[in-house]
Amino acid sequence: MEKKPQKKLKPNKTTFSIGYLFLFLLVMYALQMLVTPRAEEITYTKFKEYLKNGDIVDVTVAQSLIKGHYRKPSAEGVGFEEVAFSTVAVQDPKLVDELESRHINFKGETDNNFLKTFLMWWFFPLTMMAVGWFFLFRRIGGVGAPFMSFGKAKVKLYAESDSEKVTFADVAGCDEAKEELKEIIDFLSNPDRFQKLGGKIPKGVLLIGPPGTGKTLLAKAVAGEAGVPFFSISGSDFVEMFVGMGAARVRDMFEQAKERAPCIVFIDEIDSVGRQRGTGLGGGHDEREQTLNQLLAEMDGFSSKKGVIIMAATNRPDVLDAALLRPGRFDRLVTVDRPDLLGREAILKVHVKNVKLGLAVDLKVVAKRTPGFSGADLANVVNEAALLAARRDKESVEMAEFEDAIDRVIAGPERKSRVMSEEEKRTVAVHESGHALVAAFLPNADPVHKVSIIPRGTAALGYTMQLPTEDRYLTSESEILDALCVLLAGRAAESLIFGEISTGAHNDLEKVTKLARDFVCRFGMSEKLGPQTFGRQSGNIFLGHDLLQEKEYSENTAILIDEEVSRVIRESYSKAYKLLSDNRDKLELLARKLEERELLDGEEVVELLGVRKEKKIQRKQPAGLALSENPQA
Repeated sequence: MEKKPQKKLKPNKTTFSIGYLFLFLLVMYALQMLVTPRAEEITYTKFKEYLKNGDIVDVTVAQSLIKGHYRKPSAEGVGFEEVAFSTVAVQDPKLVDELESRHINFKGETDNNFLKTFLMWWFFPLTMMAVGWFFLFRRIGGVGAPFMSFGKAKVKLYAESDSEKVTFADVAGCDEAKEELKEIIDFLSNPDRFQKLGGKIPKGVLLIGPPGTGKTLLAKAVAGEAGVPFFSISGSDFVEMFVGMGAARVRDMFEQAKERAPCIVFIDEIDSVGRQRGTGLGGGHDEREQTLNQLLAEMDGFSSKKGVIIMAATNRPDVLDAALLRPGRFDRLVTVDRPDLLGREAILKVHVKNVKLGLAVDLKVVAKRTPGFSGADLANVVNEAALLAARRDKESVEMAEFEDAIDRVIAGPERKSRVMSEEEKRTVAVHESGHALVAAFLPNADPVHKVSIIPRGTAALGYTMQLPTEDRYLTSESEILDALCVLLAGRAAESLIFGEISTGAHNDLEKVTKLARDFVCRFGMSEKLGPQTFGRQSGNIFLGHDLLQEKEYSENTAILIDEEVSRVIRESYSKAYKLLSDNRDKLELLARKLEERELLDGEEVVELLGVRKEKKIQRKQPAGLALSENPQA
């Protein structure tokens, strides 16, 4: 058997650390201080008194200092001990004769020991301070002293030759946004084409959209397509606890960009520094507002002809300062919304390039089962599916892994270790069966995709998953009312079968209350209150828009709102209860099957109930309204 050649072990290189030098100097200085005895300072009169009494042992006489040792009784009361002393030298011609007469050993010494004094009191202390300063702040700040880099912007530069270059081929699901940004690419690639006609390219482009929709990736793709340097910085990197540092970093960032023009400067999460002024606790002198003022001045002060394009991203455009959004700064607002069905399929194709898929995997089906997912959610689904396939020792990723990955992303991981009693399991099965039965019978409810009583996440003991047949951007009144019935069906099923209710419907009730209040207050669908909204959001940016609501109606109207919300909920509950009561046998059959299997898909639910979803109720076409017209116009 042939032996493989062994790799030679490379000897470990001992690297010199500045910390060792600092420790060595500290030890040397401490030893020097310990070796040098600490002398007691006494007056010259006291020295003469010790000399007269015969207590002086030895003396060293210098030009300005007299030092030596004198003896005094020991603390134990037995014998004597010698104590070092020092005193100032005075003009005393009789001192030498007196020392000789008393037979005291004395000697002379010069004071001009410059080298010893310098090393003792200047070199060692200053060297330790310098080494300690350099070592400490180099450890804290990484490369270089942080005090020297506070005013430097923490920008990351992605050059054209980087291996992480991103192009539009890596971005899917936002074709409209890419079309909007192609003009920016054309300008950076061929600026003369626009400038010769007198056209001005927008100075700034603001990407708006929910988290995870690919705003940062889209900005990188613009830089990659244009072939120019790409500066990236987060809005929170500007703000420091030191006053003025944020404004200094803004200036430095624009200086770096001008030197590398044409280029793109991308500010991620700009709402952290671009919020409306005058809303913070610090007033106009708030550090964040100073940073914003400097950003506004810099954006207004440079010309787009230099080839510097400012791009920013935020998911809270409502809190941005109006001066930041005016023409001349962020001229163009590009919305990057959650992808539709075709967009989700395209995003999935991008993320599965390096994933080995099974022959039965249909990405169009996966896209249909992930409505409302962002690009980051879909990437997470693909990654979770690949991890599940590896955990199950499969050669490729199959549809089963995608199904489990979707459930994991929506409801959390399975918690099979959570053991429920038979009574609780029966209660959960009845509860989820109530949701599934009402969803299957009501014509305007979304079809049932899956019903499970396997605990998931932190609190979910079971779930009923409904998936729409198509992407919808409008919701009708009948769809909202049917959704309320489905949400209340779990509680109604418990009441019908057991004669009492449990706490398992608390999350359903939260959703019901919010949806019913939106039905009355936001959508204006209450016949008693009419087509109007109630509860305008307040404009307090510092506390957040979602925390306060201004009350713009009387107490009588508030009573009517509460009555209407209660009426809508009660009628929906009664409708769900009656539907379950009329089909009690099917409800019990579905609950028993669910208790046995723990998981049923939509087709199995339909077969057990023996009902097919009827076509949704078609609304009547108003007279005089053409089919091609938009009702929203």
